[in-house]
Amino acid sequence: MKPIKSDKQRLLMLGGFLFFLLTMLVGQFFRIQIVEGERWRHWAKEQHYFDVVEPFVRGTFYSNTSIKKGHPEISQKFAFDIKKYHLYIDPQSIPEQHKSEVAQKILSLTKPTIPELKKYREQFSKKSHSRRVVAWMDEATRDQVMRWWRPYAKKNKIEPNSVFVVGDTLRSHPFGKLLGQVLHTVRVQKDDDTLKSHPTGGLELAQNDYLQGRLGRRRLMRSPRHSLETSLVVEKPDNGADVYLTINHYLQAICEEEIEASVKASKARCGWALMMDPFTGEILALAQYPFFYPDEYQKYFNSPELIEDTKVKAITDANEPGSIMKPITLSIALKANKLLKSQGKKPIFEPSEKIATSKGRFPGRSKPITDTQFKQYCNMHLGLQKSSNIYMATLVQRIVTTLGDGWYRNELETTFGFGKKTGIELPSESGGVLPTPGKNHPNGRPEWSVPTPFSIAMGHNIQATSVQMALLYALYANGGFLVEPTLIRKIVKKDATGKDVVIVDNTSEERCKKFQRALDEDIVQQVVKAMKFVTKPGGAARRANIWGYTEAGKTGTSMKIVGGSYSDKKHVSTFVGFAPVSKPAFVLLVCMDEPEVKFIPGVGLNHRGSICCAPVFREIGRRSLEYLGVPPDDPHGYPIGDPRYDATKADMMLEVKKLEELDKQWNGAH
Repeated sequence: MKPIKSDKQRLLMLGGFLFFLLTMLVGQFFRIQIVEGERWRHWAKEQHYFDVVEPFVRGTFYSNTSIKKGHPEISQKFAFDIKKYHLYIDPQSIPEQHKSEVAQKILSLTKPTIPELKKYREQFSKKSHSRRVVAWMDEATRDQVMRWWRPYAKKNKIEPNSVFVVGDTLRSHPFGKLLGQVLHTVRVQKDDDTLKSHPTGGLELAQNDYLQGRLGRRRLMRSPRHSLETSLVVEKPDNGADVYLTINHYLQAICEEEIEASVKASKARCGWALMMDPFTGEILALAQYPFFYPDEYQKYFNSPELIEDTKVKAITDANEPGSIMKPITLSIALKANKLLKSQGKKPIFEPSEKIATSKGRFPGRSKPITDTQFKQYCNMHLGLQKSSNIYMATLVQRIVTTLGDGWYRNELETTFGFGKKTGIELPSESGGVLPTPGKNHPNGRPEWSVPTPFSIAMGHNIQATSVQMALLYALYANGGFLVEPTLIRKIVKKDATGKDVVIVDNTSEERCKKFQRALDEDIVQQVVKAMKFVTKPGGAARRANIWGYTEAGKTGTSMKIVGGSYSDKKHVSTFVGFAPVSKPAFVLLVCMDEPEVKFIPGVGLNHRGSICCAPVFREIGRRSLEYLGVPPDDPHGYPIGDPRYDATKADMMLEVKKLEELDKQWNGAH
């Protein structure tokens, strides 16, 4: 009986043991599948799969090709991304006995850069499934590597995805230096985690939030039966938005050609031109020389001298405007007249009034104000045509005597916007400098004193950028409205279905309807007529005359402040105007920074705005009007001797003759 009992005990023990094993097995299964399931699944996937990033395409910039009326709009890019490839290896999947041969063959096919070569060999010994060995390959090099690798991997029974390629994009500029300072570029080295680009400045930086996209993911299988082409995109990339600029590439090229020629001819330190639509504030061209080549950005940013050429000086450099301030002075004087008349008081002056300009003594000034052309008397037209400092200072003296310094300064700030940024879509904009009563300069001297208004009247003791001054001249071109500048027409992004969605729109009529009137139309008309004398015979900028067209503008030359004092060797020279006067196609400002100070026989002083800037306005204006298809509005306004010339029919010539006779009557023969 004992053996039977013993057998039963053994069976029970065996059954218990088996039940215990089953319980342990179920428990282990529960732990692996349920409790730790996610960790084991992740581990299994890592054994069979690995993810690589799927790059997004950064948005680009388009030229404003809709500017020519009646011509179809074409797609013209200022910048775009070139498809490039990075070569990666999975060091743990390449057998040790093959690593040296694989490394040597890849090296011979790709010819990596010196920095890559220094780290090249060590990548093959890393304990990693993804190491980049060669960057920025073109398509031909990629294909060459893969044509060798696939048969080699198959022959040696190596996982095909032990060597794989990841796509990427590299910024490129089809026009080279065209619009370089405005656009800038992005650094070659991207963020290690997001692969997002680092802008170097310009619109690339200002619009970076729109231009950059979001990475996608692509999954590869670690199996000899699966190659790179059968990989799965598990998360689609989100491409960046495109920015449609107001700038036209053809007008930009014209401006850059003429600015380069003028800087070289006048031996200036640098120069720039800004062209604007006076009705919308759209910047049509913004050229600067010396040029900045975005694709060579490293050379510029590694040089203390060349880095200056990366700035957009029309918005970063605030200088004393000089005589281009004088139309603003006339406008404030005419505005003071209207205010006084509305109060039943005597106006401060009459445009036809004979005002003495022979003596330049003004309150608070130790030195008299002088003119480049001595005149006993001027009226408003002569005062602007001959660019009389004394005439302008006299008007402002009457303004502050009658209405006070506060009223005068308030007009400069609230009506004309001096001392304020324009809000143009570029980084590092300067707001300029408008002196403030009660505030001191760093040297301790007061910003505003008794003689300050007389200096401002002729464009000194105040600083403004070129874009600020171009906006003010747009006032006279559009009838008195203060527009807002913009470089962007619209920003467009594709949705999930590939449809274009406009996310920023500056082309609507509603935007222009918001522009406020700053000057009454009658004041604008009076000042514009005075400016038209400037480019005609006897004017300070007759070299700005665009044959066959009407134009209005003003020239200016100011000394630069060096070490706290004015320099008689360094100047900023400017001409700003618009054409045609009847219906302006553009406002154009031309500036030369530090042109050589010298006398040119038969011409005049090289550094004067009338010599180094006015002819550039003429040439850019002529070529641009022809490109835009704007018909001549002064068909008889040509040089004497040209068969088209007719002094009785050419614009302003009869008025010029009358003004010349008045000048002789008041100031004698000259």
